[in-house]
Amino acid sequence: MKPLVSAVYVGKVVHKRSAPVRHEFTYSVFSLALDVDEIDRLHREVRLFSRNSWNLLSFFDRDHGARDDAHIATHVRGLLAAAGHERAMARITLLCYPRILGFVFNPLSVYFCHTDAGALDVIIYEVSNTFGERKSYIIPVSDVDGETIRQQCPKEMYVSPFTERTGGYKFHVVSPGARVFVGVDFFERDVLVLKTYFSGERRSINAARLVASHPLMMLKVIAGIHFEAVRLWWKGVPLVERHTSPRYSFSVVSPAKRGS
Repeated sequence: MKPLVSAVYVGKVVHKRSAPVRHEFTYSVFSLALDVDEIDRLHREVRLFSRNSWNLLSFFDRDHGARDDAHIATHVRGLLAAAGHERAMARITLLCYPRILGFVFNPLSVYFCHTDAGALDVIIYEVSNTFGERKSYIIPVSDVDGETIRQQCPKEMYVSPFTERTGGYKFHVVSPGARVFVGVDFFERDVLVLKTYFSGERRSINAARLVASHPLMMLKVIAGIHFEAVRLWWKGVPLVERHTSPRYSFSVVSPAKRGS
């Protein structure tokens, strides 16, 4: 039997705000890197991991995409077809948090989409906010500096009361291998406001060991968002009025919207 392609990346998330005040925090996390065509096999073969049912670690299709319970492989290939990127459907790896004891929140999930030849052709950044809204940014891979991929797109969904309605993201990514790196810089009117990144090293999937080493990870992610929001408010960062975004939408980023 072929060895599993899916894996775990253990590392840390870092947030650094530079404007209008300085604020930063770091916490230890792990992310699954799931071959979307291998999740059912993981359900059968990996102890304490399930698909669409409760377990120590689990993956639910409705935690991603349009929340319509569509198979995640079907969903992401549908996005690629709609964007005209059919050649990137051969192998797709989803980097995301799993459910831990039934709980999960993924501020950012990333899909790495490869061609038949194995080349990374498209990356999809799936952004979720705490109001149940989600947006996917579909961006072709073109700007590669060594192992680092650089991409960008305008912000098109409300994320935080501490960032303006408009702005832009710049991504710098090392795709999953021995390590993974996903960095996001957020700009308002060409001013860098926030830098955040996840850096992790590859491990095999062992649910019991992962949860034992990160027992409060989901609580830390969810509670941390609100705790850090209070800290920002206390520091005097102004609040931005919330605007409503579609429950799910996607944007195809054209070459004209990309830059250095």
